Amino acid sequence: MEIRELRYFVAIAEELHFGRAAQRLEIAQPPLSRAITRLERRLGVTLLERTSRKVTLTEAGAVLLGEGRAILGAVAAAERRTQQAAARRPRLALAVKSGTGGELLAELLDAYRAEPGAATVDLLLCEAHQQQELLRDGRADVALLHLPFDATTGLDTETLYTEGQVAIVPASHPLAGRSQVRMAEVAALPELPMARWPGPGGGYPEGPGAEVRNLTQLFQLIALGRTTAIMPESAATDLRRDLTTVPVLDAPPVATVIAWPSQSRLRMVADLVRVATRLRPAAPPPPAAAREVLPGCDDGTY
Repeated sequence: MEIRELRYFVAIAEELHFGRAAQRLEIAQPPLSRAITRLERRLGVTLLERTSRKVTLTEAGAVLLGEGRAILGAVAAAERRTQQAAARRPRLALAVKSGTGGELLAELLDAYRAEPGAATVDLLLCEAHQQQELLRDGRADVALLHLPFDATTGLDTETLYTEGQVAIVPASHPLAGRSQVRMAEVAALPELPMARWPGPGGGYPEGPGAEVRNLTQLFQLIALGRTTAIMPESAATDLRRDLTTVPVLDAPPVATVIAWPSQSRLRMVADLVRVATRLRPAAPPPPAAAREVLPGCDDGTY
């Protein structure tokens, strides 16, 4: 199996459309179709079910998609790291979702920079679910992820801290004066439908809420009274003044983890993980659902 054939197949498997895959690969569609047919013939299996209206993956195709992504990621990482080996100082790519990380990210970068022989850290700010893609294709060496929102298949992780979640609403909204709410109350607001984030494949779930890709976009839409969201407490650290947060009692806790490819053997990744785990709180703050809220007091897919 050739790397070129694998790259062709992964593009089609992810797009599920020969035309879009050909456009993405910057080749004509007929040679792309012939390449996949040759690959199926050589492997002796059907990878894609094709009709005039749609393309779907077979069970064998789904397996090859997973394996192909890992292989292409390893090839890309090998190319980048080989090029870096010729540089005077190694570089470490850290992927972080835009607007997250907060004080932990700043502390981590400062603490790692002070380590003897520390690599130069390239910070990759990305949108929802892009961290996993960057790790998979070798553009990132390590990432900060948030569970249960981000997938960690094929990755090793260390949990850094766990926190509760809050509802983000306009400061003028009736909920803004509440000391706490439940998830069902937020989800039932007809005037503020829950925002929708893209899934790992880039598609949005069905629903009336606004489609969002980053926190800047989300916060502007909430301020305009178009949507709302339930998010980890730390995401609202630098919240704009026309928004406010309300603790959500029954929202599941969110864990921030540092993640890296399971096959990685880079010393600089191990050093960064060691520094990150050294910085994690000895006793993380309890999630919002576990806090005692005194009567009459205010307590102040992401």
